[in-house]
Amino acid sequence: MKDAHGYQLTGCNNEAQALLDQSLAQFRCLHTASLATTEAALHASPELVMGHILHAWLYLLGTEAAAVPVAQGALERARALPHNDREGRHLQALALLIDGHWHAAGRTLEDLSIEYPHDLLALQAGHQLDFFTGDARMLRDRIARVLPDWSPELPGYHALLGLYAFGLEETGDYRLAERFGREAIALQPDDAWAQHAVAHVLEMQGRREEGIAWMRGNPAWQQDNMLAVHNWWHLALHYLEQGDADTVLALFDGPVNGHHSTLALELIDASSLLWRLQLGGVDVGERWAGVAERWAAMAADGNYAFNDFHAAMAFASSGRGDLLGQLREAQQRACHRDDDNARFTREVGAPGVEAVVAFVEGKAAHCVDLLRSIRNQAQLFGGSHAQRDLLDQTLIAAARQSGQHSLARALQRERTLLSEQRRMQ
Repeated sequence: MKDAHGYQLTGCNNEAQALLDQSLAQFRCLHTASLATTEAALHASPELVMGHILHAWLYLLGTEAAAVPVAQGALERARALPHNDREGRHLQALALLIDGHWHAAGRTLEDLSIEYPHDLLALQAGHQLDFFTGDARMLRDRIARVLPDWSPELPGYHALLGLYAFGLEETGDYRLAERFGREAIALQPDDAWAQHAVAHVLEMQGRREEGIAWMRGNPAWQQDNMLAVHNWWHLALHYLEQGDADTVLALFDGPVNGHHSTLALELIDASSLLWRLQLGGVDVGERWAGVAERWAAMAADGNYAFNDFHAAMAFASSGRGDLLGQLREAQQRACHRDDDNARFTREVGAPGVEAVVAFVEGKAAHCVDLLRSIRNQAQLFGGSHAQRDLLDQTLIAAARQSGQHSLARALQRERTLLSEQRRMQ
């Protein structure tokens, strides 16, 4: 039996095929229902190898240590079943990521996509790994390589355009990124990643009113979506740059943080938004305490340096020295492991955490020294340009607070000129 793109599915029956196709379509739009639909497909056919594979990816792409055993179980069940070459490559990539080899997993998916260009799951998972490892060129080129093999008639074409749009944005081609992202949304308004790609263009070019209109004008991304919190965060950034702190706080207390998420990817947005508010001199009250409490379960994981950096903001800002101590110990352990996060942590994550702590403790000069040492390689621990801009914003604030006014002026000039150049593109 074959999937919607003609690829063979091992262990499939009619019911399982329909449910798997539905789940993959949901995942292309990042609908939260994808996990339940995947589990229904596996209930219809426990031998469905691609069902186990999708189940594992859905857990692993959340970047949380607690999800790894679940993904490991799915991997083991799939490995015990007969599987074809395409499925076997997925299994190899999953095993590598479970063992902490993010780059090798991405390379395995890269090779899979060359041979099987219509496997959108491989493209999506690989794209996310490129994002988590800060590989802007592969965010674009992984998709560019297969784009000639696609046409608008193929299922999921909108998702391919959305992926490509984000890769173009992260490599600075804002005009084409916006074009492809808007085309994807015209085809499928529910495509949260395409919505997000255009949001990034508008953020990077400082097009505030357009950015607000873009996010407010399409309610499709706002419901039951894995990326909804992050897209609300994008909307909040526009209001923040306009100086409308009241609206930003309302968004934080509502869709960004009001549901008290315990997911790392959503806690990142909560920490990042509160930190930006504080940099702007806004009193955020006791909001840090709740965010820190929800980061607490991941304090000792040392699974992904980008997560640790944002958790440290909450721990330091809420005075949770106990949790901060656990995080620092976890980072020390992470640095001695034989995996990619050892490098993420050693070269960017650990000094980034110390910079955050120094800033909160009023040691602005030390914060400046730490951030200057990592800002030019910050992409190594992942995230987007818009997310990592927090380092530069913090560096400028710390330079001012430490009396390094010439440095602060130079950094601000650099930032202003770059912003003007982006708007001209």
